Amino acid sequence: MEKLNYKARAKINLALDVCRRLENGYHEIKTVMQSVNIYDELEFKRRRDPDIILSVDSRYELGDLGNNLIFRAAKFMKEYYGIRQGIEIHLKKTIPVAAGMAGGSADAAATMLAMNEMFALKLDKEELMRQGLRLGADIPFCILGGTALAEGVGEKLTPLPAPPRASLLVVKPPIMVSTKRVYETLRVNQIAKHPDIDGMMAALEQGDIERVANYLENVMEAVTVKENSIIAEIKTMMTQQGAYNALMSGSGPSVFGIFAKEEEAQAAAKHIRSALKAKKMASQVFVTEFYNPF
Repeated sequence: MEKLNYKARAKINLALDVCRRLENGYHEIKTVMQSVNIYDELEFKRRRDPDIILSVDSRYELGDLGNNLIFRAAKFMKEYYGIRQGIEIHLKKTIPVAAGMAGGSADAAATMLAMNEMFALKLDKEELMRQGLRLGADIPFCILGGTALAEGVGEKLTPLPAPPRASLLVVKPPIMVSTKRVYETLRVNQIAKHPDIDGMMAALEQGDIERVANYLENVMEAVTVKENSIIAEIKTMMTQQGAYNALMSGSGPSVFGIFAKEEEAQAAAKHIRSALKAKKMASQVFVTEFYNPF
């Protein structure tokens, strides 16, 4: 296959708990992860030479290729599976950067899936997920997609029932958050209340979107919201505009709200855009939905 196009979908955390700090410096987590229909588009072309060529649309800078997850994923696939031909990859970026939505991990996952298909490696998803963990803890989920309980450092995945259909409003304020620094700042032994992950899973089993919304909780807010009050303001605006509930995703700063109807989410998006513009905050605002591939 000479050419492929893939959509790399973002994720949100419906509930996120940090259980303990491990001896290797990583943290053990327990989280319910959910794909959403906000995506980057990647175009892959086979090359005759062995080079990896990566380009991106003009709104986004690639930075150091050695740290770019797309480039690292392509390089890993070539070296580990003995692919001699090169590949040209063009990225059209839509997922907000450094937003708690696994944009880089989603792009790396799409790269691994595309190269598996393009070079006829015939690897199953379980193999790709195992190898993806070498590059990043969110990559296995991004390869799986849908709704899943993630445990360990995020690599132990259990598929869950998809949430009922609903509209989502996602707002990313113009703040850059370092996931590494949030983890370093979080004091696990001082967490007063842990999310009810079992309650969230039961709500998904029952297909009750209001119950799902009631169980939204993220211990990372203790760090990121404390340092960035705009996140709490956005959450309040969403609920005042009719969201069942709202939550920060991952280490932030993106916030999502769950709405019963798209028109309610669109009206809330208009209100929040206007409110943030008045604060001279050029935020990224999306009205979208849950995404489940099965």
